[in-house]
Amino acid sequence: MMRPDVPLNDFSPAGSWWSDAVVYQIYPRSFADSNADGIGDLRGIIQRLDYLARLGVDVLWLSPVCPSPHDDNGYDISDYQDIDPVFGSLDDFDRLLAAVHERGMKLVMDLVVNHTSDEHPWFTGSRDAGPGGPKRDWYIWRPARPGMEPGTPGAEPNNWQSFFSGPSWTYDEESGEYYLHLFSRKQPDLNWENPEVRQAVHTMMRWWLERGVDGFRMDVINLISKDPALPDGHMAEGSRYGDGSPYYICGPRVHEYLAEIHREVFAAHPRRLLTVGEMPGVTIEEAKLFTDPQRRELDMVFQFEHVGLDQGPGGKFDVRPLKLTDLKASLGRWQTGLAETGWNSLYWNNHDQPRVVSRFGDDSPAHRDRSAKLLATVLHLHRGTPYVYQGEELAMANTAFTTIDDFRDIESLNHYRDRIALGADEEQVLAGLRHRSRDNARTPMQWDATEHAGFTAGTPWIAVNPDHTTVNAKAQLADPDSVFHYYRRLIDLRHTEPALTDGDFRMLYPEDEQVYAFTRHDRGRGTDLLVLANFSGDDRTVALPEGWANSETLIANVPDTAPLADSHTLQPWEARVHRRRRRTACPLPGAHAAPTP
Repeated sequence: MMRPDVPLNDFSPAGSWWSDAVVYQIYPRSFADSNADGIGDLRGIIQRLDYLARLGVDVLWLSPVCPSPHDDNGYDISDYQDIDPVFGSLDDFDRLLAAVHERGMKLVMDLVVNHTSDEHPWFTGSRDAGPGGPKRDWYIWRPARPGMEPGTPGAEPNNWQSFFSGPSWTYDEESGEYYLHLFSRKQPDLNWENPEVRQAVHTMMRWWLERGVDGFRMDVINLISKDPALPDGHMAEGSRYGDGSPYYICGPRVHEYLAEIHREVFAAHPRRLLTVGEMPGVTIEEAKLFTDPQRRELDMVFQFEHVGLDQGPGGKFDVRPLKLTDLKASLGRWQTGLAETGWNSLYWNNHDQPRVVSRFGDDSPAHRDRSAKLLATVLHLHRGTPYVYQGEELAMANTAFTTIDDFRDIESLNHYRDRIALGADEEQVLAGLRHRSRDNARTPMQWDATEHAGFTAGTPWIAVNPDHTTVNAKAQLADPDSVFHYYRRLIDLRHTEPALTDGDFRMLYPEDEQVYAFTRHDRGRGTDLLVLANFSGDDRTVALPEGWANSETLIANVPDTAPLADSHTLQPWEARVHRRRRRTACPLPGAHAAPTP
């Protein structure tokens, strides 16, 4: 919601409606099933909108619902301007959008345009007409490596490895050439060098905006520009494939393409829309360029640095313990880096990440709720726009996968197959998958304690977490001390305390491996906030900065919070936020100084 003290013609991040908003991501396949086919759908979402309104979120981000073969659960789109029958119809979508708007919320679509499905008419036209066809250069085709027999191992045009294991090229026997796919072989990459491709994407985006959507979350959008030479990547010792990322992450024309999207799609639009770019491998310096309002590219980016801190040299399934000092250094660096120019997206969870209470918290019965509240406190008190992934507000946790047959995710299945083929120990491979598989995020939403958690009256497409009998929305709605109601209070705080949007950020105790603490300093209104969080199962005593003793408690995850003392002992997984008002303030342009206490 737009704060009343922000001028309407302020186009800086802090002056935009999304600066004090909270976004809630819905993964439709796993949210709510209205027709008992075991798969969530649009009508199921409509039935649960009052729950989201009660939570207090401002924006719903909808993962893909367009027609798809679902090789990558909808991120392989075969028709950009329709709804997959498994989720409903365009009429259902229009009803959902109207119902969202009636409740004062906005809806953001997932835009997947680095690649399409190989069943999209654009790709079938590119493939079937051969090298001379009119849509051939809508995708990236290349002949075999010189001197190699096409279709044989090593003959691929370069050595790049796919994100989903194996080579990034698939051979088409009919035309005798390979097509590029950074992800699944059923997700061929579009050729953004072709202006016809870009114009088609712009037309499609405008079509959705005309239907009333409020913006886009752009999937892996910093991969759309590739080095035209497509050179080989560096091969690590023992690897079968090379790392092509230097040649496609934030490629040579990516800023040009995003500025063109803004100019052709958003610039003349009468509504203030939200654009969020998912950007693996993006640096702070690049993110400042992408989100600088003067450059007119994006409003904010998703970066991945903090969700890679607990993995070893073997990649995401090579699990390592998180060092809190690494987390503080990473998030603190992004807070500082985008302090003057740009804007942060704040997240722990999404459809690609395991559940944070299991990952960075403690999902044991003794500490689950408190650690979930701590994680929420730390995230939501940073500067930026917080994102809540479905079930995060309930402290949903990783589930109990026993065998490879329990998994559904293509990345997990391909990794298992690849590692087993290389002779890896099966139990070690499964251990990595249990910790990091994307399927942890995709188990059905836990609405109640019934057989399938109230998600479906049929058989769910993936098994419900067994802990739904105790961890579910119905139980938490009835408990005023639940994680759900704590999230409500945090969201309300973001709506009502301008220091969360406008305040400077300063990290405290950067070398402490247990305590995550920082201040927010709103110079214009004379408000300071202090955030203290004990990331451990043991008591921890900290010496507070001067002037915080007996300050006002805004929110805390422990009962009967005692006044702060100069030396304060935090209980296991305790988080608390304090506020103090200073007697002098620097007046904001167009606003009155905050009253003195």
